[in-house]
Amino acid sequence: MHHISIIAILEPFSDIIHVQSFKQQLVMDQAMSNCNGKIWLFWNLDVDCKVLEENEQQITCEIAHNELQTQFTTTFVYAKCKDHLRRPLWDRMLHHANVTTNSPWCAVGDYNVITSMDEKLGGVPYNMRKSLEFIVVIEACGLQDLGFSGQKFTWSNNRGIYNRVWKRLDRALVNDSWLEKMPQTTIIHLPSVGSNHCPLLMEMKARSEDHTRYFKFVNCWADQPNFSDVVQACWERELEGNSMWRFHQKLKRLAGTLSSWSKGEFGDIFINVKEYENKVKIAEKNFIQHNTDENRAALHELNAEYIRFLKLEDSILKQKAQLQWFREGDSNTKYFHSLIRGRRRRLFIHRILKEDGEWLQGDENIAAAAYDHFQQIFTGEDKFISEGPLECLPRMINQENNDKLTARPTLEELKEVVFSMNPNSVAGPDGMNGCFFQKCWQIIKHDLLEVILAFFSGQMIPKYFSHSCIVLLPKVNNPNKLSEF
Repeated sequence: MHHISIIAILEPFSDIIHVQSFKQQLVMDQAMSNCNGKIWLFWNLDVDCKVLEENEQQITCEIAHNELQTQFTTTFVYAKCKDHLRRPLWDRMLHHANVTTNSPWCAVGDYNVITSMDEKLGGVPYNMRKSLEFIVVIEACGLQDLGFSGQKFTWSNNRGIYNRVWKRLDRALVNDSWLEKMPQTTIIHLPSVGSNHCPLLMEMKARSEDHTRYFKFVNCWADQPNFSDVVQACWERELEGNSMWRFHQKLKRLAGTLSSWSKGEFGDIFINVKEYENKVKIAEKNFIQHNTDENRAALHELNAEYIRFLKLEDSILKQKAQLQWFREGDSNTKYFHSLIRGRRRRLFIHRILKEDGEWLQGDENIAAAAYDHFQQIFTGEDKFISEGPLECLPRMINQENNDKLTARPTLEELKEVVFSMNPNSVAGPDGMNGCFFQKCWQIIKHDLLEVILAFFSGQMIPKYFSHSCIVLLPKVNNPNKLSEF
C-alpha cells in the first residue's frame, strides 16, 4: 500500500470549480489549481506546501515533508502541444535552475515532447528537430532524467492497432542537489485507466546505509612526502604464517593504517575544500581593505592550503569516475560530482519483474531473487572428462621446453607484470589497485614474489585471495528484469 502525500492531475476533464469536491474524493487536505485549470494539485497534512509561482504550463512549489529532513522544490508541468508555445515554460525552468542551484529541484509532468527516437513507436518517423529546444533546456538546467520502471511509453493516441502511436511524454527531471540529497527517488509507470496517459508514481524512500564499506586505495596518497615511510613502517612489522596468509594480513593491516593516516593528514577533503574556499574569500576581503604584509602572508598561506585540497579533491573524483580520457589539468569538479552521483543513483534496484510477471519490491526480496538468478548462471554441471582419447595425441613438448614452462617466475618477470597493470584499475574487496602495487613495489616486492612462488609450487589459492565484488550493470536504459543486468 502506497501512502500518497501529493497528487497532481494534468488536464482534468472537469471545470475548475470542482477542485474542492475532488479534494474530498481523494481524501486530501489541501487543493489548488493553476490559472487555466490545466493542473490541479492536492496534498495532505504530511506536507507543508508553499506555492512559489504558477502559470498556464506549470506550478512550482516549495515542499517540506514531515518524514524527510530535506526541503525541496517541485515544478509540476503540463506543457503546450506546439513548439513555440512551450518556450515560456522553458524560460521559467531556466529561471528555477538558477535559483535552486544548491537546493533539490524536480520538474515532473507531461512535457508533450520526447528526447530520442526510442521514445516513440508507430506512426510516421519522428523529426528530432522538434526536440532540440527541450534537450538544450535539460542540459542548460543541469537536469537528469530519473528513469522509470514499468511500461516504456506513457501516452497513446488509442486509435486502431494499425494507426496506434505510443510516446514517452511524461517524465521526472532532477538536479544534482536532488540526486545528492535523495538518490533513491523512483518513478513507476502505472497502468493507464480511463486516460490516454499512464499515471506516474514518484516514491521517495529513506533507505538505511548499512551496506559494507570497503577500503579503497586513493592514488593521490602516493604523492604525499611521508606516504612511503608510513607504508614501510606498517609493512615491515613481523607476522607469522605461510606466505599467502602473511601477505593477506599485511594488506589488511595496511588498509587500516592508511585510513587512519589519511584522516589525520587530510581530514574530510571535500569539507576542507569548502571551508578553505570561505577562508580565502574572507582573507581576500581583509587584504583589499587592509593591504598589509601580515594580511598578504595570511592570504598566501590559505591559498596554498586551498589549492592543495582542491587538487586532492580533483584527483579523488577522477579516480572515482574511472574515465580513461581525462587529461592532466582537467578540473571541472562540478561535472565530476554530477557524474559520480548519477552512477550511484543507477545502482539502486527498487523493483524487479520476475519471469512469471510478478513485481518484487523490498531489498530482501530483490536480493533473494538476484541470488537465485546468478547462482543458477554461475553454477556449472559436474561432468567427468574421459582422459582416454588424450593418450592418442602425440607429445610435442620436449624436456627443454617443459623446463622453461615449469620454471619458477623471477622477480624481473613479476615486476614486468605489475608495471603493465592499469594504475587506475578497479580494486577488489582488499581495496588495493594497480597504483598501489606500482608505487609500493620496492616495499612489497619480496613478499609478493613469495606468494607467486608458493602458487607455482602447488599451494592452493585461499578464498580470501579470490573474493571479488560483483557489480550489476544495466544492459538497457531502464532495466526491469534481472536478465537485463
